[in-house]
Amino acid sequence: MEKQIQDLFKKAYAAFNAREIDTALSTMHSNVEWPKAFEGGYVSGHDEIRTYWTRQWTEINPTVEPVAFNKRQNGSFEIIVHQVVKDLQDKLVFDGIVKHIYTLQDGLLRRMQIELHRLWS
Repeated sequence: MEKQIQDLFKKAYAAFNAREIDTALSTMHSNVEWPKAFEGGYVSGHDEIRTYWTRQWTEINPTVEPVAFNKRQNGSFEIIVHQVVKDLQDKLVFDGIVKHIYTLQDGLLRRMQIELHRLWS
């Protein structure tokens, strides 16, 4: 994967983990589609993502650390992440490996999908 694209993903994840919404949004296309992981469905655009994340962070404390970056044959990008989700009392809700699948447009994140990653066949 090109360094520039990998750096884009690293910037997005670091900003999310630091709760720097504006920095995270700067990595995303204005018409980005983003999954509501714990609610189902999607939000679209920067304003909806801001609202979703702001609300999400009043309920849970997620962190996502990329562990592998792969370009798929169809041109999308697969990012394997270690995701840890705690409640606001620091109780573990989820700790596991998840796949984030992205499409890019104009050098920015355009759509993200989440796949649970199986460690077995």
